[in-house]
Amino acid sequence: MITTENQIGKSRTIGHLKGGKNGPTMIFFGGIHGNEPSGEKAIQEVFLKIEKEKIPVNGNIYGIRGNVAALLAGERFLDRDLNRLWTDEKIEKIKAKAENELLNEDKELLSIHQVLSAILKTASGPFYFIDFHTTSSKTLPFITINDALINRKFSKLFPVPIILGIEEYLEGPLLSFINEQGYLSVGFESGQHTAREAVDNSIAFMWLALVYGGALKSKDVNGFEGHYLQLQNSAKENASFFEIIYRHPIGTGDKFEMLPGFKSFDVVNKGKILAEHNDKAVLAQQKSSIFMPLYQSQGEDGFFLIRKTPKFALWLSVLLRKIRMPALLPILPGVSWVDKEKGTLLVNERTARFMAKPLFHLLGYRNRVINKSEILMTSREATAKNRMYSGTWWYQNKKSV
Repeated sequence: MITTENQIGKSRTIGHLKGGKNGPTMIFFGGIHGNEPSGEKAIQEVFLKIEKEKIPVNGNIYGIRGNVAALLAGERFLDRDLNRLWTDEKIEKIKAKAENELLNEDKELLSIHQVLSAILKTASGPFYFIDFHTTSSKTLPFITINDALINRKFSKLFPVPIILGIEEYLEGPLLSFINEQGYLSVGFESGQHTAREAVDNSIAFMWLALVYGGALKSKDVNGFEGHYLQLQNSAKENASFFEIIYRHPIGTGDKFEMLPGFKSFDVVNKGKILAEHNDKAVLAQQKSSIFMPLYQSQGEDGFFLIRKTPKFALWLSVLLRKIRMPALLPILPGVSWVDKEKGTLLVNERTARFMAKPLFHLLGYRNRVINKSEILMTSREATAKNRMYSGTWWYQNKKSV
């Protein structure tokens, strides 16, 4: 079943294709931000082609619209950012509201949450969650993931840059919420909001993901190799891992303006003027690459800075996690469990200063400051449902990280 364009005002689901019982369940989101329609268009085009060409499907494929009201308005959001609401605490607060108290994005969240719960209850795994986005600036296509090995290994199949550490700087993205439940989740940023290339890149990514995940067979997808080349060429053969090292936040009511011409992955030298924030120049504090510079009125993130992750660090992090090195952290002074099952640690500031942040990252931990003296550290590995994916060909591939 596939919905058409004139049904967008009423339909949460773009489509649902059901095939063999033993296949994966793959869920694609488009339009979590309403000014980013490329993903929704791509999902619809792929669904229509699968039905038109009668391509055999294994398992379940779902296409889900995000912020439907904001998509219709062409705005990032109407009341507040839907992709910053997905924490247990915020979800419970929204559920506790009376009907007349619900904001637009509260209603969108409750609707999506209901759809996801139904899918997880009725469909079988392994589950794959993929969220399509675009950026306000020109960019190479890239992947963002929470730093769990299942996410890394699957993402490495695609010929585009992979960005680690986004969860350390943003609170409440949809994919972080899903990843906390242990499922594989990948964000794909396909290009600039209005560029046709962004739609084409999302289409290429979706075809590759459907084949890599086992929902389709490559022999049944016309031009399958061309989809790989589409991403490889669009990414200029850059398939490196990068780490976010800085986020420039924008407060409510702040006056922020990026200097014109920056694109994601542009190298900037220390001291380079990047933006004006409340009439003050913002300088790059170190040589790095700029990432997702903001060229739109709505948004809480002015820009990020990233740097390439050495291959040795990626290899070492895999080794340390496999030998369960992170389990030894609580024996250190100033480190204690908050929730062992969820892999959450409380670390005092002195210990955190002594143990450099990159070491925690190697062990799979990302931090969030909760007060002046304590830091909350969370590991995605503790909750990852590795067994669910252990039988897949890409998980068993020893060359992937």
